[in-house]
Amino acid sequence: MKRYDAPWSPLLRWVSGLVTLLCVGLGVVLLLSGPPMARKLWMLPPAILVCCAPFTIRGYALAGGVLEIERLFWTTRIPLRGLTSAAVVPNAMRGSVRTLGNGGLFSFSGWYWSRALGVHRAWVTDLRHTVVLRLDSRTLVISPSPAEEFVRQIRAVSR
Repeated sequence: MKRYDAPWSPLLRWVSGLVTLLCVGLGVVLLLSGPPMARKLWMLPPAILVCCAPFTIRGYALAGGVLEIERLFWTTRIPLRGLTSAAVVPNAMRGSVRTLGNGGLFSFSGWYWSRALGVHRAWVTDLRHTVVLRLDSRTLVISPSPAEEFVRQIRAVSR
């Protein structure tokens, strides 16, 4: 099994840091100085962080013919049967519209659509350094590092 890092881009660091500060700050403000009803809801902003944090992408691995996406507490396994192409495509998600998922709090992940890729599933931590995997039935976008080595490895594994 070969493991690849999932480095955070500056954009992901900024968005995650800013949203974390806002959620914690808003929770504290509501708890300490909000009206009585707001004091009862003080935990909702921090709860957003608690719900999103487990979906953080820690890395990627290739184990046989399976792509493993490592999260904080679990691993998502995607069989690579039917892989038709694997390519380093910088900024592959440019122009993508999120249809369901997370747009920058600890990851860019979920279901997206764009003219270039159609419907695609993303597990990305750096929008600039992306790899596009096309399978018979779906398109995946990930951001392993180093991307070129990942593509060479996945092509060798899928032969």
